[in-house]
Amino acid sequence: MAKVTGIGGLFFRARDPAALAAWYETHLGIGNIQTNVWRQEAGTTIFGPFAADTDYFGRPEQQWMVNFRVDDLDAMMAKLKAAGIAIETRAEWDSEVGRFCRIHDPEGNPVELWEPAGPAK
Repeated sequence: MAKVTGIGGLFFRARDPAALAAWYETHLGIGNIQTNVWRQEAGTTIFGPFAADTDYFGRPEQQWMVNFRVDDLDAMMAKLKAAGIAIETRAEWDSEVGRFCRIHDPEGNPVELWEPAGPAK
């Protein structure tokens, strides 16, 4: 039976696509702005619709939020703080599935960072 085998891309609008791509590459190590291709490491991926009235993403008009797996959340947060990027953490975000924090890209999009617990990395 045919099935989806993974996420092939995440596409979204930006006021300044080149600058936003450079920000993601500089601060999160994602992609190559010359080719727009990023080969990610295999691991757990969650595809999870939320209720239309959720406040989890932040602004009510926010229709999506990307969540990236990281291998060392503490080191990533230190790197982002050193670059002057605000980081939000909440105790209730940490659970049996791992630890989380949230940042916002230069265009205000929420970006969740997740260090999976245990062998799910």
